[in-house]
Amino acid sequence: MEEKYFQNLKEKKLTFEEVFKHIIQFMRIQPRGNFKLIVGTDSQVHASHTIFITGIVIQNQGKGAWACIHKKVVRRKMVHLHERISFETSLTEEIVSLFTEDKKNKMIDIVLPFIYQGASFTMEGHLDIGAGQRNKTREFVSEMVARIESIGIEPKIKPEAYVASSYANKYTK
Repeated sequence: MEEKYFQNLKEKKLTFEEVFKHIIQFMRIQPRGNFKLIVGTDSQVHASHTIFITGIVIQNQGKGAWACIHKKVVRRKMVHLHERISFETSLTEEIVSLFTEDKKNKMIDIVLPFIYQGASFTMEGHLDIGAGQRNKTREFVSEMVARIESIGIEPKIKPEAYVASSYANKYTK
């Protein structure tokens, strides 16, 4: 697999290992927190290419977050909605797969001593799709949700899929 680089407003060209270190550091600040590790992808079709942005967010509910993005450019207009939604889901799956069992255990080990005081850790995959009547992506919901469930994380769709539909979306323009 090619080396992936991540960035946020403060740092550019972060490796995944550096991203993981940031996540661990963030969690260690308040190990009694309620943490959600969220990965979600959004895309935007431009005249000659399609931009995909995958966001990684570690959120301590009510106490802040640390986040970064990975950008992938496909050098053609991806006009078919199913292809684009499927590719977004694949990119989310790919990033989630970088969080190996060992890495997940390191994150869990931070909150484990504090679970009886309410600490928690969950992982979510945010899909930029919705089930509403007027949403063009509703016919793909069950397929994409099943794919995210199959990799062992909790799927979220609009309006709960804020990492894909808000955070990543900002960077696709």
